[in-house]
Amino acid sequence: MNHIQHSQQSLGRARWLILWAQPTFLLLLIADVATAQTSYPMLMSLKPVAAQVGQISEHTLKSRYTMLGAYDVIVTGEGVKGEIIPPEIKEGEKPNLQEIKIRFDVASDALPGVRDFRIGTPTGVSTLGQLVIAADAVAQEVGANDTRDKANAITLPATVCGAIEKAEDVDYFKFTVEAGQTLSFHVRSQRLQDRIHDLQQHVDPILSIRDGNGTTLVASDNYFFADPYLHYQFKHAGEYFLEIRDVRYQGNQYWEYAIEVHDRPFITNVHPMAVGRGQQTKFEFVGYQLPEQHDAFVSIPLNKPTGAQWWELPLGESVTNPTPVVVSDLPVVTERDLENNTPETAQYVSLPVGITGRIESESDIDCYSFAAMKGERFSFEVIARRQQSAIDSHLRILDATGKQLTLNDDMRIGKRNFSDSLIENWTAPADGTFAIEIRDLHLRGGADFVYFVRATRSLPSFDLFVDTDKTQLTPGTGGVIFVRAERKNGFTGEIQLGIEGLPTGVEASCGRILSDKGQDGCVVLTAAADAKMSLANVRISGHATHIFDGGDPLQIEAFALPYQETYQPGGGRGHWPAEMHTISIGESSDILGVALSEYDVRLKPGESKKIDIKIERAEGFDKNVTLDVTYNHLSSVYGDSLPKGVTLDKPKSKTLLTGKTAEGHITLTATKDAAPVERQQICVMANVSLNFVMKATYASKPLFVSVEASEPESEKK
Repeated sequence: MNHIQHSQQSLGRARWLILWAQPTFLLLLIADVATAQTSYPMLMSLKPVAAQVGQISEHTLKSRYTMLGAYDVIVTGEGVKGEIIPPEIKEGEKPNLQEIKIRFDVASDALPGVRDFRIGTPTGVSTLGQLVIAADAVAQEVGANDTRDKANAITLPATVCGAIEKAEDVDYFKFTVEAGQTLSFHVRSQRLQDRIHDLQQHVDPILSIRDGNGTTLVASDNYFFADPYLHYQFKHAGEYFLEIRDVRYQGNQYWEYAIEVHDRPFITNVHPMAVGRGQQTKFEFVGYQLPEQHDAFVSIPLNKPTGAQWWELPLGESVTNPTPVVVSDLPVVTERDLENNTPETAQYVSLPVGITGRIESESDIDCYSFAAMKGERFSFEVIARRQQSAIDSHLRILDATGKQLTLNDDMRIGKRNFSDSLIENWTAPADGTFAIEIRDLHLRGGADFVYFVRATRSLPSFDLFVDTDKTQLTPGTGGVIFVRAERKNGFTGEIQLGIEGLPTGVEASCGRILSDKGQDGCVVLTAAADAKMSLANVRISGHATHIFDGGDPLQIEAFALPYQETYQPGGGRGHWPAEMHTISIGESSDILGVALSEYDVRLKPGESKKIDIKIERAEGFDKNVTLDVTYNHLSSVYGDSLPKGVTLDKPKSKTLLTGKTAEGHITLTATKDAAPVERQQICVMANVSLNFVMKATYASKPLFVSVEASEPESEKK
């Protein structure tokens, strides 16, 4: 039963198969680019991938590149602490340590679910790993359990952990049940691999339950995206087998899984799925093995933060598994128990409003009418699939006669597409009554097809995105964080960047994103020469003022969403949203400094200026270094804070420093029609290739670029 399909992931897998079928010289090229430069660790797997609430457990962490000297662990959320278990190393040795032990201490009140974590090392902070916090004891795969005769015995309830380690690997676990017993089997595997930097093909697990004779009783392939979920009642007491494998019979040593097996209620969602702050709400639980009384009254404090969240809700004398809930800053209206399938029978709402409802059955359509005056602008956002709902929403705005005015199926936020819908900055064409229509794209429906629609006035605003989720510094060197803005609803103003939470010994120079079509800005970081090895999570913000014609100014603030880079097949550079941006101070590395001949450049329209650059190489480091002022990969630009009309003149620049070469230069050129600007912040980067996609970037101190106003024609004469 494919409640939640993940077409994007499926398409991604299809693309991978095509790319890997390309001529082998491409693969050889990729392999050849990886060189012996110093790299931060790129985490690949954690075994076991789950830790139990209220317990201390040890795990094996594997990475690409060394984790030698690892000293700290950062875990998202509350209630989980990580600790490096120091390995035994002979004095004087410096092994390429790609496997270490790590200890997690999980508090008894820690919220179950998935946490991101990373480690700090002398070579920098690692990429992200993921840890499942589970309610039940962890049972780890042991030995060759690839037949029923060799199945690992488990005692339920349990969180079963293992890996689909090689092609044709099939893992078996045996367990005993009583007659009539009902169990839930929840797999987390494919969803744990999105942030693994260099895992270019992901698992597609299938889960089966077999009886003692080997007969398949029930199986599940896709439920939560590509991960299976099963709910099954056993008619007869006895011994049964849990089987998990990749649906294609493929394998990889890093394809870890966690299967939560228990006989408790399993909640997939609630209705209504959204609630306003300060309200008391009666939640109806949606899921499996629900008690006769499967609802709960919950009061939402006024100080509760807004947004999509995961809660444990009261259920009898216990609590539910973590359940998705949206806390809204809008007045919330719940779909009434009356027919509302057409604009004529639509439920009336007053905008702005939050609407929570459900597509109860196949072919159900929900309509909500609202009044608007000509020229009024509104935005409509569906929150559903992102919060584990089964609906693949299809959103339309209709006039009073049912004529379609606009529609949206899938939305895009930053660098990723989502199955939820978004209509932004819709303008009412005339005074009148209009309707919001929502349905499932495939006209499916059911108890778990819940949704929340945010209907708001379209005020000028912007979203911010950070190209990476980590910045590596060493004593005396600099780093740069590029911030990209997506402007909305007519906002064209300048955005001033800010940062908070810097580690001791690090200073920041916060640039700006220029007005009009300016898209990127940067924050340049500098570590003191005596800065100690440490790491800290930071928050990056943007602040702006929008001036209305004849109205009060609007103050706008947004916080940046970081992305972790991932290595995609064929050398692509992908991105996945992350919860933290970490700044690390490591030990001195390949480059000890980047110095410029000047740090304040003034250009006249049509003028070029050369800036000399000198890097300080560490002793023995003779690999290629490339200089740049924008962050690029292949033909894509991921960070560019240059003023509009100013470019790097590559033919007049020396940007490739080979061997022991330490001096180069760049030439900046302003076009004849370049707009005037004062002291726009950029920096010069010295990039060292780590693999075909990733770079170690060392930044100069801020370089300020100004463009003078054009000379009036009268003065030219």
